[in-house]
Amino acid sequence: MSVRTVRLDAEAEKALAHIIRTTGLTISGALKQGLLVLHAQLAQQTSQAPYDIYATLDLGPGGYATAPSTETRRGVQEALKRKLGR
Repeated sequence: MSVRTVRLDAEAEKALAHIIRTTGLTISGALKQGLLVLHAQLAQQTSQAPYDIYATLDLGPGGYATAPSTETRRGVQEALKRKLGR
């Protein structure tokens, strides 16, 4: 076991005091709990592949495309008409 010195700003000090009052934990217990929660969150984040994130976006059929890729020219023309109003 090692001893650490931690400096907390006023906001973090208030949050720590609230946590201690609410849970009844010691300062060390509260900080340890916070470290373990953050550690678990980091482990979960690194396990997500880019495709997992993409799959949750749900862009629908065709995503944001205004025309299929086989009709790119028509899609550009429509986008320019909308933008320029001609």
